[in-house]
Amino acid sequence: MQITLRRLLAAAGAAALSSTVLGTGPAAAETQQAPVTGPYQLNFSAALLYSLVQPDAQAAGANDWDCTPRAGTQPVVLVHGTYANQYNSFARMAPELAWAGYCVYSFNYGTDGTDVAAQLPGVYGTTGLSDNGDELAAFAATVRQRTGFAEVDMVGWSQGGTIITDVLKKHGGGGVDDVVTYGATHHGTTLLGLGTLATAVGATDLTRAGLGQAAVDQIQGSDYITALTADGDTVPGVDYTVIATRYDEVSTPYQATFLEEGPGASVTNITLQDGCGIDVSDHLSMTASPRLIDLTKRALHPQGRGYVRCLPNTPVL
Repeated sequence: MQITLRRLLAAAGAAALSSTVLGTGPAAAETQQAPVTGPYQLNFSAALLYSLVQPDAQAAGANDWDCTPRAGTQPVVLVHGTYANQYNSFARMAPELAWAGYCVYSFNYGTDGTDVAAQLPGVYGTTGLSDNGDELAAFAATVRQRTGFAEVDMVGWSQGGTIITDVLKKHGGGGVDDVVTYGATHHGTTLLGLGTLATAVGATDLTRAGLGQAAVDQIQGSDYITALTADGDTVPGVDYTVIATRYDEVSTPYQATFLEEGPGASVTNITLQDGCGIDVSDHLSMTASPRLIDLTKRALHPQGRGYVRCLPNTPVL
């Protein structure tokens, strides 16, 4: 049923998109037989629309196993968020990082969800965060093995940032150098109070059936979040850059994403609007914020250098 519904919805979406976006005919058919690389997108909405038709697409610039990174840098693993995928999360960031000389790698995790949300095309990451963290650890190990690097950097949006912490704590931080997260549910989310309400009225089973175990795990005060943060926010030897937006309506309160620096770690907490009030990114649109992308480049730069743009970026919701 899951496959049938995904195919029906994907077919409906394909009919709605113009041939100028996706292409038609034999050439397009040949493309379907190989991993699809989607076009560069300026915003999350366009990337989301594309991924309804190509749910397993990867972003331009990602997963080039012959890539040679700029001097002093490691491979960068990009980790998407809940109900998202590797394309719509990084359709702008991945190519811009690649243009700047970084070798970037991404994948879809939590692809076998049985909840209602997981039946939609391109909706991944709905499964439990502990298992999703294990998937990320395995993918990072593959990147290290195939590229020959002892360490990788990790960039995670929303749940993606949270399962990076899962990897660091369960699998050790020795294989990770720099971490950048944005809108991450490091300390859980109240989801503007809805998550708290679901817990209070005992509706977590309904939440799990409809939205997946990931939704339950990320509620503020959940068993998963409590265990994840029990021994502090960070691990030694890792440099963290944590980015929030004041207009986040998913990871709430937005300050809950910030990390407290523990022994041997370095943490830089940044609010996207500080110094740039015209960037009014929300949880979804922050994925394509030029300012956020530049902050990510600077965090990954060996000397922490880089120009940071201040440009308008509107919310999706």
